[in-house]
Amino acid sequence: MANTTRNLLLFSLSCFIPLLFRPTCSQIATIAQGQQLKHDQELVSTSGMFKLGFKSVHEDNSYLGIWYNGEDDNLLWVANRNTPTFGSTGILEIDDRGSLKILHQLADPVVLYSVEEPSNTSATLEDSGNFVLHELKRDGSIKRLLWESFDYPTDTLLPGMKLGINSKTGLNWALTSWRSDKSPASGSFSLGLDPSDSTQWAIWWRGEVYWKSGSFQHGFLEVFLSNSSYDFFYVSNENETYFNYTVKKAVTIFPRLKLNSEGELVSYKADSVASQVSCTKNMSIGCKKLNVPECSRSLGNNVFQKHVGYMSNTGFKFSETDNLSRIDCQAKCLDDCSCVAYASKYDDGTGCEIWSTGVSFTESGTGDNKLDVKREVFILEPRENKWWIWLIASVGVVMIVPPVCSICYKIWENSNRGGVGKMNQRVLFDEIGGGAMASTKNDTLISRRTDGHDKQLDVFSFKSIVAATNCFSVGNKLGEGGFGPVYKGKLVDGREIAVKRLSSHSGQGLVEFKNEAILIAKLQHTNLVRLLGFCIQVEEKMLIYEYMPNKSLDFLIFDSEKKYMLNWKERLNIIEGIAQGLIYLHKYSRLKVIHRDLKASNILLDHEMIPKISDFGMARIFGLNESEANTKRVVGTFGYMAPEYAIHGIVSTKTDVFSFGVLLLEIVSGKKTNSCYHPERPLNLIGMATLERRSRYSAYRSDIR
Repeated sequence: MANTTRNLLLFSLSCFIPLLFRPTCSQIATIAQGQQLKHDQELVSTSGMFKLGFKSVHEDNSYLGIWYNGEDDNLLWVANRNTPTFGSTGILEIDDRGSLKILHQLADPVVLYSVEEPSNTSATLEDSGNFVLHELKRDGSIKRLLWESFDYPTDTLLPGMKLGINSKTGLNWALTSWRSDKSPASGSFSLGLDPSDSTQWAIWWRGEVYWKSGSFQHGFLEVFLSNSSYDFFYVSNENETYFNYTVKKAVTIFPRLKLNSEGELVSYKADSVASQVSCTKNMSIGCKKLNVPECSRSLGNNVFQKHVGYMSNTGFKFSETDNLSRIDCQAKCLDDCSCVAYASKYDDGTGCEIWSTGVSFTESGTGDNKLDVKREVFILEPRENKWWIWLIASVGVVMIVPPVCSICYKIWENSNRGGVGKMNQRVLFDEIGGGAMASTKNDTLISRRTDGHDKQLDVFSFKSIVAATNCFSVGNKLGEGGFGPVYKGKLVDGREIAVKRLSSHSGQGLVEFKNEAILIAKLQHTNLVRLLGFCIQVEEKMLIYEYMPNKSLDFLIFDSEKKYMLNWKERLNIIEGIAQGLIYLHKYSRLKVIHRDLKASNILLDHEMIPKISDFGMARIFGLNESEANTKRVVGTFGYMAPEYAIHGIVSTKTDVFSFGVLLLEIVSGKKTNSCYHPERPLNLIGMATLERRSRYSAYRSDIR
């Protein structure tokens, strides 16, 4: 039986993998000299993460832009933000001389780069989201870089992009907001380095300092201390001074920093906001007070409130050449002490029209204008009409505060006695399998399982984990993932353990912590990592696993020296073990589980090189009769994600099968899936395997025994 399984796997190496990873023929990442990219065509980066093409943001105006594959409505970069093409007339081309330009019928071409003399060039959308123009040698290899979109950012900073200045070339890497959400044209706000202190960022509003970030310290800008998903770097030398950042592994799939049209700096994790700087909504730290007329200051807490409806007459309209955004229009109204309302002049949210006293407004659910009417109409009412609110509030305070204080004291008292920690432990065990009960010795709980067997987990004290990991010393740190840091430890009984400590700034959170604890506690298989127990004390949450002395699979197969530790027999055993673990998760376990993040770094190896699937924080539980589902939250690692999952959010057992195929290819070849290996074409590992599929064993490493 074992020989049959091995033969089937060997057959899969030569026949199944090339078919599994065959890319779509219509997807290209590069255009060559003399070629065109028309309005209905797109470039797709090799990994499939980014796309480039023409987008109609509003009505018939089209823009050449770059976006994340799967987030088609969020442009990350725009080539012709101030000179849109009309309708479907836009064409990107590299002309006969090698220049890169945008053609359209109604105006002169938009030249992105013009060569000094005729050259052989090609343009490629890279996996970083950078669109680059290269000069090529006669043999087609790259001679030099001529131009790149990263040097001309719009409103978004991607990982790897620079924010700063290049004193040698004169380039200023800065962000400029859109004029509105529907108009990519240059807006009123810009983000760059503070000239008086290059270690901090600054936002300007029409040339006036609007916000400062605080100095760069310990790898963070002060304003982003709450979001440790990003690692910031500061570089300063005689040629350039800049910031850039990277994203911690497996933390987020659509990372970006965006300066929006209202001057807010927003950082994103996946499809949600991770942190935000706003000087209009909540006056974030670093905001600068702007000069406003005395009459506007006297209005106190009055603010503009958005309504939809019609004004009784036309207001004063500012010139189109003023290029005003909605925030600019608000400022114009504040500067006029008789102004009571303002609205964008055009339906794309740009331009400005203001109204003075003496006008009337009619509310409507389908009004043509978006009006902001001063809130004093509602707030500056006679105070005597509000006496009953103060009376109710006073009585409520008298009645509620004493019992609340008493309850808070009891909670504090219980927490000091360990009551809160015990309660959290009990709740977690109830969710793991119900019937959790404390043992009579040590600090252990036993989960009663429906199959009649008991699953014993240790509940470790925080003190014991601190002692085991030598106070979470750097020397004991094994690595760090989306969950948080992982430490090696040794218990007083001599057992070696691995401790996953949930970071307060983790890209994952309590949901993932409970998900992993519940799943691994209920699943038992030789090819799944074994959970020994957990520790919960106030804000500290840790999972304790058996220690894997040979670390993770990626530590061996991608290292130029350690790769020789794995011969073909051991690699085949690892492949078999991973396959057995997946079959158990998908078919034979008490729960049908889709892992969703199967990759080399999540395969641990014990002292006998037996593989253990780990990291179930992103796993999805299915009903036994459920075959697939849709999710709005796509998690995982690009390069391992099945196309239907990454693009459409469709989750099924095929999601893990695709990841397993990528992983199998990495084990066989010893190469990373997202790197580029072809000397003449931008092909990743999957593309290379497809190209050489006719050579049965061409992907094998010749230097492995």
